[in-house]
This record gives sequence, C-alpha cells and structure tokens, in this order.
Amino acid sequence: MKRERVLVIEDESDILELLRFNLKKEGYEVDTATDGERGVDFARTRAYDVVLLDLMLPGIDGLEVCRRLRSDPRSETLPVIMVTSKGEEADILVGLGIGADDYVTKPFSVKELLARIRVVLRRARTQSGNRTDRRPVARGGIELDPVRHQVDVDGVPVLFTLAEFRLLHFLMRHEGRVFSRTELLPHVVGDGVVVVDRNIDVHVRNVRKKLGDTRMHHVVTVRGVGYKFESAPVGMSNLG
Repeated sequence: MKRERVLVIEDESDILELLRFNLKKEGYEVDTATDGERGVDFARTRAYDVVLLDLMLPGIDGLEVCRRLRSDPRSETLPVIMVTSKGEEADILVGLGIGADDYVTKPFSVKELLARIRVVLRRARTQSGNRTDRRPVARGGIELDPVRHQVDVDGVPVLFTLAEFRLLHFLMRHEGRVFSRTELLPHVVGDGVVVVDRNIDVHVRNVRKKLGDTRMHHVVTVRGVGYKFESAPVGMSNLG
C-alpha cells in the first residue's frame, strides 16, 4: 500500500525534527525544506499529499510560499496546513484568504496536528472515490469539473484553491438549499477541524471575488442562517 507523503517547510530545527519523527512514526513518508524557495521547488516537482508550512521562513515567507503554490497548476490543489506562532485572528484570516486549508498555532499538540492531517487526507480519499462528487456541474454560467479541478466562469478558466473549490462544488451540487457555517465547514476543511468562526466567510468572499461581478450573486447569503447557491440572478442586497 502506497504511503502518503508529507512535505514539511520549517526552519526551526527542533520543531522540524519533532514533526519528522512523529510523522514517520505514523507511517508517512516525509520530506523537509528549511526555506521557502526550496519548499516551493519541492512542492512543484515532487508528489505530496499535504504540506505543513511555517510562516516565518528565511528568504520568502510562508504566505508567499502559499501564494506561489496556489498560482501554479502543478500545486494549486495541494492541501496546505499552516503551522506557525502567528496566532492572531487577523493572521489566520490572511492565511486562509490566500489559500491555506487549515491553520495550527505554535505551541501545538502533536496529536491534534496529526488528527488534522488525517482529516485532510481522509477527505481527499473520499472525494476521489465518490462518483457523485466527480461529476461535472454546470449552473448559472459556471462550469465545475471535479476530476480536472477546473472552474470555468462564462467559458473562462478561473483558479480556485482546494478549500474554495470544495465550497463552491458543494453549494452548486445542492442548489437552493441553505447551509449554516457549521454545516459547511466539514465539506471545506474536513470533519472535526475548527480554525476560526469566520473560516467559511473568508472562503465565501474569495469565491465571490473569483466568480466576478456577473456571477458572484449566485452565492447567496441567507441572513442569520448561512449560504446557498442559486442559478437565477440574485440582487446585491442578498450577498451579505
């Protein structure tokens, strides 16, 4: 059975060894990089199942690493979990906003981090094996193909992070149904993962921005409840 592979981008030697030891103990293959440039190079040229990314790195920082990974077709869907001492809500929102799938603050519980990694990997396996989730969906000028991880808006390809793609896909598949933030969270970052209360709001805002002015209205805010997808045009007042 193929072992899942983790890339750890971390410049603190003690934390790097802690992560390497525990990940290998859990049966993962582990590669490590101690600076951002090398981490980006590894992620683009080798096959990984998930990346653990520190923010404060020599050379380019973790945010720039994440931006580069998300802007490259070779790594745009690669799950990224940020592991950093920058734990203010503003830092977390920035990390999520540029495409991180989860955010763990230092000092962290090794057991919790391993659990979050398992959630990300389990969700990826479930999605790849679910035929319904792999069928293309077309609604309101938006075409989404789960197999190719591609979204076309009015015929033009638009890049989405993995979390954004999952959110849009789930809403489109359940058009007209309203889901609370709590209900949506497992479908975006996995069961049992709680980052911050506004995690879903950040992803919704990013999805609307990428859909553009003519299609952003399809993702509707139902005030006091949550979000839904509607193919019919919806007024700006419902965006929230």
